[in-house]
Amino acid sequence: MGDFQYEPSLHVPFRDRDVIARCRAIKRSEIDKHDNPDFRIRVIADGDLLHLMYSDMYARLKATADEGKPCVMLLPNPIPDYRHLARWINRTRLNCKHAWFFAMDEYADQDGRVAPDNWQRGFVYSLLRFFWNEIDEDLRPRRNQVVGPTNDNLDHYLDLMHDAGGLDISYTGPGWVGHVAFVEPEAPEFGGDRDVSLEEWKQMGTRICTLSPFTIAQNSLHGSMGYSGDLSAVPPKAATVGPKEIIAARHRWEMAALSVAGTATSWQRLIARLCYHGPVTPRLPSSIHQTLRTDCFIAETVAADIEDTWAKGY
Repeated sequence: MGDFQYEPSLHVPFRDRDVIARCRAIKRSEIDKHDNPDFRIRVIADGDLLHLMYSDMYARLKATADEGKPCVMLLPNPIPDYRHLARWINRTRLNCKHAWFFAMDEYADQDGRVAPDNWQRGFVYSLLRFFWNEIDEDLRPRRNQVVGPTNDNLDHYLDLMHDAGGLDISYTGPGWVGHVAFVEPEAPEFGGDRDVSLEEWKQMGTRICTLSPFTIAQNSLHGSMGYSGDLSAVPPKAATVGPKEIIAARHRWEMAALSVAGTATSWQRLIARLCYHGPVTPRLPSSIHQTLRTDCFIAETVAADIEDTWAKGY
């Protein structure tokens, strides 16, 4: 093979070639090994992750209901499959009046105005439509217990979680640039324009964030955005929790299981390796989980060895 060396594009947030090469070479058989015993990695079948997540959510809702305690969850972008959890709740008549569901992020426009909960591409809208509204009315929590970040609560979003009983669990997964929620590695709102220190970054809470062009490209492939690469369909900013909220959670559930419409193509294959086996740095925001008590699940498609193949194409 000929020798051709080059630096990653200046647009790439994490550019350490040696670390990238090391993580790229991590095999499926090695990906679940980690020095921190509290960062527990499991590789699972592709179709099992959502079932595991909903089972975990149901178990937490049930246990806290039995104990007479509130259950406070930080939830990722809801998808129609959330209705399956609602069906379990309805079938077993599980009273969820004690539950609080917080959206971890929501889109915002160029001026930082957060999308309203009736915007049909929004995360809070889908949380209401696919989950809360699917729970029988006599079992569901009050509407005000489904909370998303807004321009009015950005400065006390974590306080709202504390007031509800404290954040029990966060469910997260890395984006193409390694973001957690919409905490982008180069966003100036999270110190990305000045290489903020890890300790300062860890204290940063909910705020409006400028989205990475890579995140915009990633989300342009989502069904809610027409899954057609329409970059203009994705808003330029978002309201998002920060590392402070992730750290504040009593438990964390991190997952990497995204592929392109169920194919073998996954943009998470490398970024999961970087976030779970690379350095802990604001340049890889989801890497913070390596230092925390976290259950981390990687789907087989994401865990698969990274190998070149001309036969695949796009």
